[in-house]
Amino acid sequence: MKKQLPIIIDAVLAVALIALYVFYFAGNPFAKKPASDKAEAEGELMHIAVVNTDSILKHYTFAIDAQDQLMNQYEESTLKLDTKAKTFQKEYETFQQDVLNFQRKLEAGAFLSRERAESEQARLQKKEQQLLAKQQELENLRQQLANDFMEQQADLTQQLQDSVQQYLRELNSDGHYHLILNDAVLLNQVEGYDITEQVIEGLNARSVK
Repeated sequence: MKKQLPIIIDAVLAVALIALYVFYFAGNPFAKKPASDKAEAEGELMHIAVVNTDSILKHYTFAIDAQDQLMNQYEESTLKLDTKAKTFQKEYETFQQDVLNFQRKLEAGAFLSRERAESEQARLQKKEQQLLAKQQELENLRQQLANDFMEQQADLTQQLQDSVQQYLRELNSDGHYHLILNDAVLLNQVEGYDITEQVIEGLNARSVK
């Protein structure tokens, strides 16, 4: 599970970034309007930039730190839950042994009185109900842990998306780029348009402030 989670996080964050850059691809309100027919006839070219989202996830300090923090929180919560589960397992095994001992004594007629046997049976029934309640509590905790992780993951995705989007607004505040694309949506990439390093440097510089 621990080995899969970073992949899950990266995948979710990457999807968010893809959606972000497709937004620029489909229609960026901060970019210039498409060149007119007259401008195209005069040879004016569109200014296009490409960003590699995988590199951003690997080198953007905010993304790295946030993922590490999320993983640490999840691992700590999982450890606490596993400790409770092991304690429950031992308690359940002891209960099973008590039930077997009760059955053997009952079959052998080892109880001194009927009242003594009924008292032991009542104790075991009460213990069973307590264990069922604890088992349900563990299942609820496990589900809550999964829900909390997904919510935190979604929050992290939103924060990263907002951060990158805000930086791209600043980067393109002069309307220099007509299109800023995620290279994941491209079938063919031409050299000279990649501004990934510039974006990463800008994002990291801003996160330090």
